[in-house]
Amino acid sequence: MRRREFITLLGGAAAWPLAARAQQAALPTIGFIGVSQSNSGWRAFAQGLGDAGFVEGKNVVIEYRWAEGRYERFSELAADLVDRRVTVIATPGNAVAALAAKAATTTIPIVFGIADDPVRRGLVASLARPGRNITGINFLTGELAAKRLALLHELVPRATRVMALLTPADGPRAEAVQKDVEGAARPGGLQMRILNASTSREIDTALGTLAGERADALFVSPDSCFNSRRVQLVNLAARYLVPASFAVRDYVEVGGLMSYGTDVSHMYRQVGFYTGRVLKGAKPADLPVEQSTKFELVLNLQTARMLGLDVPPSLLARADEVIE
Repeated sequence: MRRREFITLLGGAAAWPLAARAQQAALPTIGFIGVSQSNSGWRAFAQGLGDAGFVEGKNVVIEYRWAEGRYERFSELAADLVDRRVTVIATPGNAVAALAAKAATTTIPIVFGIADDPVRRGLVASLARPGRNITGINFLTGELAAKRLALLHELVPRATRVMALLTPADGPRAEAVQKDVEGAARPGGLQMRILNASTSREIDTALGTLAGERADALFVSPDSCFNSRRVQLVNLAARYLVPASFAVRDYVEVGGLMSYGTDVSHMYRQVGFYTGRVLKGAKPADLPVEQSTKFELVLNLQTARMLGLDVPPSLLARADEVIE
């Protein structure tokens, strides 16, 4: 091989990775803030992006940031993404993350997915006209607390003492859920005991009171902090033989007794699609906040049998899915 050809070949080989990096740098970048990588919602988010015509690594780059259950890290993660000048920030599944992103930038578009009222949490001016640089999906899991408590009581009619597990990591949400469940408990004659936990150790301690206080049932607040520790919660409920109700199907799939709430994977997909619309040029201020309308009741019959529960036929008939 001639020297000139050899040099040309080397130059071409060196240029390939440089060209690849340059092409990737030219792609729009999504900053994705999540509670924990153990939550599989990011896969549904990618499907939503695909619905809008975007595929990671092909025509869009995604920078993932995980708080790993530590809500105090959201501000740091949002600031990092702003410093990197991402094209849009997505915060599906957590109001604290959305608020941190909003505090970090008034120019970069933000697409959220939260269970709370986004107007009450101060994220948007109204559902129809969000205003400024933020919009998203309201998936209403928080507002369904009273309905879920009623379903738990229907499944466990002998229950009189119910413990509710809340997390102070998101104070406004915990207060709203506590108000809802205590209000729903009174007409049914249920005695509510509120427990607070944010870390794995605190969850162990809180649920350790189940046996000591002879709780008849456990109500786990809808929160992504708990979702990232769902195996721990399900195992503890099984250890203490306490029927437990959860907000999303992820718990039931790993052995939890029942869940009632929004189809959260559908929410992640909606957030992905909305993010794609923003990448195509839509302004968040012009995109109304969408509210989820898809809810599901999921039951685990194997867990019910282990707890000695007879599931009422009326409840089975209303279940969207029954895990044998």
